[in-house]
Amino acid sequence: MTFTFADGVRGLRAGSLTAADAAERLIGELTDAELLGLLDGDVPVWRVARLPAMMRAGPISGGAVPRLGIPGIRFSDGPRGVVMGRSTSFPVTMARAAGWDPSLEFEVGLAIGREARAQGANYSGAVCVNLLRHPAWGRAQECYGEDPVLTGRMGAALTRGLRHHVMACVKHFALNSMENARFTIDVLASPHALHEVWLPHFKTVVDAGADSVMTSYNKVNGFHADENRVLLTDILRDEWGFQGFVTSDWVWGTHDPIVSLEAGLDIEMPLRMHRARALPGAIEETGRSSCARRGAFSPPFCGTR
Repeated sequence: MTFTFADGVRGLRAGSLTAADAAERLIGELTDAELLGLLDGDVPVWRVARLPAMMRAGPISGGAVPRLGIPGIRFSDGPRGVVMGRSTSFPVTMARAAGWDPSLEFEVGLAIGREARAQGANYSGAVCVNLLRHPAWGRAQECYGEDPVLTGRMGAALTRGLRHHVMACVKHFALNSMENARFTIDVLASPHALHEVWLPHFKTVVDAGADSVMTSYNKVNGFHADENRVLLTDILRDEWGFQGFVTSDWVWGTHDPIVSLEAGLDIEMPLRMHRARALPGAIEETGRSSCARRGAFSPPFCGTR
């Protein structure tokens, strides 16, 4: 008998299966094409111009397998409120940081998560913890400020609130604090600066239970963030013990599809683009199944929380 996503959810709720067991059984049911489909978004390349309208209309999916009932990740953005429908608009992140109140930020996370889930999302990109370097930065209002301690505590509170209803994604990993040159700049930072200034707030959010990390567009010490094994594997997974999944920043965030996979980038979002073209003839079973396991049965994903 075919094992479906619904069977896995029932087993988790009944306590007869662990998330790892359910994921392994599902992987055993997937065809090669379906396994590869877990490694990128579900949006066709030709619809890229429609992405803003699509995000307002509903969540953007990745890795859905209708044959087995796997919903995939269903992403909704919005650091100041869900971008879909008639959702609540909260004060911008910078304004909320000025309150120095993690308990209130937790409540904001609860509300954003509830509204995202009610509109079909299971995965929120609301946790933006880039450090502010200059107030003229175009996304300054999306971050908590220049202090990694305050940023980490506020981001962790938002994450804990979100996770009552959806998976929480923290972004943009890492050293993404400018707008115009973010696609081309190579940010150079010593290990000392990385671990004392540019990464502590990400670790605080990961320790709070973040289910996913989104990479940035820029290079860090010579390597694009999506291809940066030091960041994605050595630090994030091996040093910090992160067990979730890593996605690219959208559209232009994946460079070499194979190098990025080996470095630790699990999912190219939101388009079926680079990996769909390059991976079918290049990837081994061990490479793709390890990525497929991550996130498949996170508690908010399957409704066990």
